[in-house]
Amino acid sequence: MAAPRDEEASWSAEAARRVWGGAVPLQVHLHDADVTTLPPPPPFLTLGPRIGYLPLLVPIIKAHFSSTLPPGIDTVWFEYKGLPLKWYVPTGVLYDLLCADPERPWNLIVHFRGYPAEILTPCDGEDNVKWSYMNSLKEAAFIITGNSKNVMNMSQADQVALWQSVMKGNLDGYANISTRLKLGPFEEDCLVRTSSVECQQGSDEPESPGPGKPCRVPVRLYVRSVQEDLHDLEESVPVGDWESISYMNRPFEIPKEDEEGRSYITLEHALRTLLPELFSSKTSGSPDDSDITPRSCQQVESASASRQEADMAKSCEVKLVRVQGIELDLDIPFLWVANNLKNPECYLHICVYVSRRKQQPKGI
Repeated sequence: MAAPRDEEASWSAEAARRVWGGAVPLQVHLHDADVTTLPPPPPFLTLGPRIGYLPLLVPIIKAHFSSTLPPGIDTVWFEYKGLPLKWYVPTGVLYDLLCADPERPWNLIVHFRGYPAEILTPCDGEDNVKWSYMNSLKEAAFIITGNSKNVMNMSQADQVALWQSVMKGNLDGYANISTRLKLGPFEEDCLVRTSSVECQQGSDEPESPGPGKPCRVPVRLYVRSVQEDLHDLEESVPVGDWESISYMNRPFEIPKEDEEGRSYITLEHALRTLLPELFSSKTSGSPDDSDITPRSCQQVESASASRQEADMAKSCEVKLVRVQGIELDLDIPFLWVANNLKNPECYLHICVYVSRRKQQPKGI
């Protein structure tokens, strides 16, 4: 049994290395209104870490454009095809969500003036990004364990070291700190197995996230609608505003082991639970699929609206599911995705492209 576990650990380590090493090639153009010299400066080419955030690139971008910037106080923000980009969404997620057909390099426009405060929350630099990251980590800890004590009780030195590891893409440094938080990996037996020093030296028993509480995976979903007759992603209409994107935090509850053995959870099963409004039991290949689909608190709470959700599901078709730039097969094990493709704040970010069929008017 040791060999399969060693192989699994090797694959997981390789996946983590690729996630942390992943980057989006960027070509950043200075907005015309910020150009004060002729000829205008050439665009700036760089790599944006997938797990990073656009504001963290501002120092090197500003250095490139500094000789042509107008006087005044910088209020930096980024734009893609007229859409101001939300700075607290990881760069890789923005790319997966907004570039239906991957654009290489990704052409962005940077502004140093005219911050769109009516669309974007304020961001004055690295401190705001760090605050947003730590808040997300606390939220994830609460979802997984039922409280945020491990994150709240981190020493200032550990907080700084953790944040620096994220900024620099230092996976080893991140692992040294994050393992003490006991936030993973997730297992099929509904427990979070810790890899802390205490666990290794003491009992081999896994630590439960709480008395009688099943394990929950923090998930952030981004649902983008595309035109019904879309056959090629190159033909998709660019996102014009953030109102057309559905953004949701929905934890996925890992079902407990039943009498017949451990549940095998696919990504499709998880999405059916997380997005019941996009799936109905009739959209599955098996007529009995609804019986084996894991049920969560969201499904129980929405039971009264099941008929409405089924009608909505009939009008939708899932075109594409992306995680970390990968177009995933829906048959892939969900726990593998959750453990190996999550971001450093312990959230799994899933981009879903759906086409909505036009509803036929009902007769009178």
